[in-house]
Amino acid sequence: MTSYNLASLLTDTAATYPDRTAIVLGDTRLTYAQVDAVSSQVANLLVERGIEPGDRVALSCPNLPYFTLVYFGILKAGGTVVPLNVLLRGREVAYHLEDSGAKAYFCFQGTPELPIGEEGYAGFTEAEGCTDFFMITVDPAAPSPIEGTETLGQGIAGKAPSFEAVDTDEDDTAVILYTSGTTGKPKGAELRHRNMRDNALSGADLFGAGPDEPDTYLCVLPLFHSFGQTVIQNGAFAFGGTVVMLPRFEAVPALGLMAKEKVTFFAGVPTMYWGLLGALDEVDVDVKALAEQMRVAVAGGSALPVEVHKAFAQKFGVTILEGYGLSETSPVASFSRLGTEPRVGSIGVPIPGVEMKLINPEPGQWDEVTGDDPETTIGEIAIKGHNIMKGYHGRPEATADVISEDGWFRSGDLARKDSDGWYYIVDRSKDMIIRGGYNVYPREIEEVLMTHPGVSLAAVIGVPHESHGEEIKAVVILNKDTDLTPDGLVAWGKEQMAAYKYPRIVEFVDELPMTATGKILKRELS
Repeated sequence: MTSYNLASLLTDTAATYPDRTAIVLGDTRLTYAQVDAVSSQVANLLVERGIEPGDRVALSCPNLPYFTLVYFGILKAGGTVVPLNVLLRGREVAYHLEDSGAKAYFCFQGTPELPIGEEGYAGFTEAEGCTDFFMITVDPAAPSPIEGTETLGQGIAGKAPSFEAVDTDEDDTAVILYTSGTTGKPKGAELRHRNMRDNALSGADLFGAGPDEPDTYLCVLPLFHSFGQTVIQNGAFAFGGTVVMLPRFEAVPALGLMAKEKVTFFAGVPTMYWGLLGALDEVDVDVKALAEQMRVAVAGGSALPVEVHKAFAQKFGVTILEGYGLSETSPVASFSRLGTEPRVGSIGVPIPGVEMKLINPEPGQWDEVTGDDPETTIGEIAIKGHNIMKGYHGRPEATADVISEDGWFRSGDLARKDSDGWYYIVDRSKDMIIRGGYNVYPREIEEVLMTHPGVSLAAVIGVPHESHGEEIKAVVILNKDTDLTPDGLVAWGKEQMAAYKYPRIVEFVDELPMTATGKILKRELS
């Protein structure tokens, strides 16, 4: 009987293809057997330190082999992985650890090449609710481990390189992915083993993935995010592919790796495709050879411009497949189909085993919308299938708001669909900003800004930006007798929030446009 532990994506492949290359980072090449062995050492470390099935274990790490080794080690031990954005600041890290009830925290300390620094970990020790808590620095070569911790190398030294993965139930929580909402602090979407496993295995239907001719994936999407985690890491491991890691996306190095490692599968957000096309003249690579080797290119996160579609197809000989999903849907819910003509602006059709429909967007309403012309009828996307989360960790009321009694999940995104059943997003979740592929929720930023003694009221909006898609702007009413300047508030925000969150543009005003009930009319701001 096949185990539903998500770790089986690694263990099954390692048993069948032990000598295949699983991960590439620079000159480092790890086989499936090596990844399996080290992840087993991590599992043995966790069990020895008291981690039991169902315990949450947090992980902060950029796209480096450590992420994958620890990720599957946690799963083997029966634990729940809580991946955290590596850009989070101390106060944000502490919130996630406390909210998830993490029993352990693996964190990458940073190197001169990846200067993440210690500010991302400051304050975690003060997180209430983290009982029996311990921390491991995810960098065996760290020159100065954070005081009171041990390195991963020290932790796994002498541990057995074999471990029989805990036989979890398919409905046990494998991963908690944190996603912000428009009405408060980030919520942890609990994803079952079957949610994540089945979503990764959908690569066979969506992309023609298979073990006989495995793909080589360029990993530039952050692994702590659902897109990179499922489509790249787990999708590759499900079919014996190779993951070529690039810790930070830069177009020129990415193109060089694509050529050097003969990458066949690329996934990215629209700004990454924009960057690759713009860098072609800066690199000494054979673009024709790149085009011949490239098999699949997929995009998500925001709408892909028509000109990028056309240019990439011309230069690389590949039609970009656009998809749609959320952390709550593991994440893939719909995709364009391999081998079909693209419908620019469409997020495709539901993936196998998943249903979608358009419902009344009013809270609490689940009726499917109808209209005289189906192609112009707009409704909120609702999704049902094997990919839907168990719920928000510790938030039954928030879960009930988005999942109906019969299993439909409401996305918050408005769309229409054509006569062939292809969906088209017409508006994002209320007020959400997408900056460089990252979702930014204004309410969270506004709450932080208003903790500044000089700020009376703040409204955060997204404004167009050439390379990031959108930039974050704060429109602020000041308290009296403050000498705060726009630059000063930007600098303060940089200290308080992750790099992709803090406003780069600040405008001071005397009043904000509001409705009669006191709701800020953000559509009148620019």
